[in-house]
Amino acid sequence: MSGWSAPWKDVAIVGVYNTRQARSLPDVTSKMLIMEATIGALSDAGLAIANVDGFCSGTASAELVYDLGIGPAWIGGGAGYPIMDLFECAAAISAGLASVIVVAGGDAGTYRDRLATAPCTRPANEFVAPWGLFTAAEFALIARAHMDRYGTTPDQLALVSATIRDNGHVNPEAVYFDRGPFSVADVLASRMIADPFHLLDCSMTSEGGCALVLAHIDRAADLRRPPAFLLGAGHDTFGPPYHHPPLWDLAGRRPSELVNGLVGARAARIAMTPAGLHPHDVDVLELYDPFSFEVIRQLEAYGFCAPGEGGPFVEAGNIAPDGPYPVNTDGGLMSFSHAGNIPQHLQRIIRAVQQVQGRCPTRQVPGANIALCSNGGAGALFTSVAVIGGEQP
Repeated sequence: MSGWSAPWKDVAIVGVYNTRQARSLPDVTSKMLIMEATIGALSDAGLAIANVDGFCSGTASAELVYDLGIGPAWIGGGAGYPIMDLFECAAAISAGLASVIVVAGGDAGTYRDRLATAPCTRPANEFVAPWGLFTAAEFALIARAHMDRYGTTPDQLALVSATIRDNGHVNPEAVYFDRGPFSVADVLASRMIADPFHLLDCSMTSEGGCALVLAHIDRAADLRRPPAFLLGAGHDTFGPPYHHPPLWDLAGRRPSELVNGLVGARAARIAMTPAGLHPHDVDVLELYDPFSFEVIRQLEAYGFCAPGEGGPFVEAGNIAPDGPYPVNTDGGLMSFSHAGNIPQHLQRIIRAVQQVQGRCPTRQVPGANIALCSNGGAGALFTSVAVIGGEQP
């Protein structure tokens, strides 16, 4: 990373926290979870509410500044994409707009009537709802296109799911702790949801909260945890999520290889190249996993293998806990938690931070120093990528 001079290089992630995660949390509200996560992340860092002069929690940021009594404060979250919100917060600290910023999210009370449905992905849009599209079907269209084009198999998809679910099986903090172990046969035996996705190819729904704390490195020197650093971030989008049917070959005015089926390829280059990093430098992957195929797709888009080689890449053991690129070491959206819009994305960053700090209670990757995490996917027409490092460049 010699010569890397990003303006946020002196900004560190100094604390992280996950609240209790569960299929349903009827005894709390979303705001209660955000406040618990905020206090927990600050405690993890060795800071107090009084130290905070910035807050980022989507549209609720200003209200939470008032409720927590931290004003006057800077607020962020206008992008609505947690990885890019993290980038915005780091830039704000480097620009002197704030010195300690909390990024937090929480979700409770969402799944009262339909526990198996994620309401945040079900807008009544003209070209989606009337034609029977729903989240699993949208991502299934992308998976089926890849299978038809490259010969990717249901067994390869099922291996992704079994690997991630087994990571959650051994994680006491996971919603689906002790539900396994899982085999490829178990996944394929579960009922079909949207061809080619069986039930166990799909992420669950849950509730919970989480937060992380960003601070200038001058503050981080005396704090409780070793800092982690945002080495790079990128974001690609082809349109608003879940408003339009996704196509593999959907393209804009960019070169023809930049299509929705490879969304995130540009974002990954933007995240890694300025820091002089390549896929082979990455020690652990914390990827957004709404459905099993999305992990295969991202491995190809980010350059860990060539287009069409994701299935065999997985079969070769590359994403196993003892492989060169362990994936979703906490259980991901399939097993750890899939809560709300902000927490489900933010949790990928939190696990990446824990990995490079060397303090994961389960599936810690020995010597992990570079972690790549992601949000979104081709079924949602967007992908964000962040690279987290354990050393200041």
